[in-house]
Amino acid sequence: MNVAVLLFDDFETLDVFGPVEIFGRLKDHYQIQFYSEFGGLVRNNHGVAIQSEKISETKNDVEVFLIPGGWGTRKEVHNKNLIEKIKAISESSTFVHTVCTGTALLARTGLLDGRNATSNKRAFDWVITQREKVNWIRKARWTKDEKFYTSAGVSAGMDMTLGFLSDIHGIDFARKVAFEIEYTWIENMEEDDFYQQ
Repeated sequence: MNVAVLLFDDFETLDVFGPVEIFGRLKDHYQIQFYSEFGGLVRNNHGVAIQSEKISETKNDVEVFLIPGGWGTRKEVHNKNLIEKIKAISESSTFVHTVCTGTALLARTGLLDGRNATSNKRAFDWVITQREKVNWIRKARWTKDEKFYTSAGVSAGMDMTLGFLSDIHGIDFARKVAFEIEYTWIENMEEDDFYQQ
């Protein structure tokens, strides 16, 4: 499957690299490409810079569209051009994954209206103001509603990605990947330990 990762200034490092580490290990199954609104180097406040292609150059063969969060989402929710691109790619993609406040960007497209979704618990009150028509589930570690997967904050993106692998390849496959990266996978999507903290 082709995995298209959206980048923007001040993306959250682990939102991107947690899922990318998991997908990247599975070269026979997944190929990763990074995209941003204008292409070129995209930087975050951790000092991480990634080379990207223009988002307009994505083809209609995106199978997994990954939208991370981070402080940059506070600005990008008002970027009408980017939101329109996110909507178009999400509509044509086989699956759409959001991590953390990346769910706010997808919510702004209207594609999550009436669907279950979650986000970072510390930013949750802000995220839900971006689209009240979404069925926001504060308690969830991640959610799945047809092709849309959304996760709580930062490391939860890894749990969601492993959950996706379990759905596609079986739970033993996902557990094997988690073991290989020495990660304790939180398999219960309905309970987030950070829900009441």
